[in-house]
Amino acid sequence: MLADTVRTWVAGWAMSRRTPAPVELPWGFYIEVSDNPAEVGRHVLPETDEALVRSAVASVTVPRTWMKMPAEPDEVEPWLSPEWVVAWEETGHLMAKDLTHTRPVAPKGYTVTVEDVDGVVHVRVLDATGRPAANGQAAILGDAAVVDRVVTEEAHRRRGLGGFVMHTLADQAVDRGVAVGVLGATDAGRALYETLGWKKHSTLAECIYRP
Repeated sequence: MLADTVRTWVAGWAMSRRTPAPVELPWGFYIEVSDNPAEVGRHVLPETDEALVRSAVASVTVPRTWMKMPAEPDEVEPWLSPEWVVAWEETGHLMAKDLTHTRPVAPKGYTVTVEDVDGVVHVRVLDATGRPAANGQAAILGDAAVVDRVVTEEAHRRRGLGGFVMHTLADQAVDRGVAVGVLGATDAGRALYETLGWKKHSTLAECIYRP
């Protein structure tokens, strides 16, 4: 169910980012955000319904509060008050995949390190000089893994490092009994993940309170 996938993503995102646990509200969840000056917190709605959206909108009084939900942005926009704007450029994609072992091998000239910190698996790829080339992480939640912060440094792009990080995270998750992966992707990320077998489940509409 889509709503369950959203709930898994919310819990995993908060765990990955080391934020306080999501607070349950009548329309979904609220997550405090402390590492982004453009965002003080976010409401995430597992289900997109006009009454729920309007309730969430009415509850917000703090600027730079975001709201995310599985919907197309133009569907949500008529339900917003004038103080809210759709973040068209930030609209994302909720994706998932059944995970299996792939036994990836690091591209020539690169080495990989794997570290598990309180249930979050961190994969870091280093170049021949020991400098960061790519990284990613995944929060392990029972039989699901929420993939987050997959980045390849600009000088190392188009060398297969993004796919290598994703495959390594998947293998690490499967080793820990995980069956399903979930992530929220940008447009650019979606293009990569689809080549690796990830499927889009929904658009993620994003809105910002800017009075």
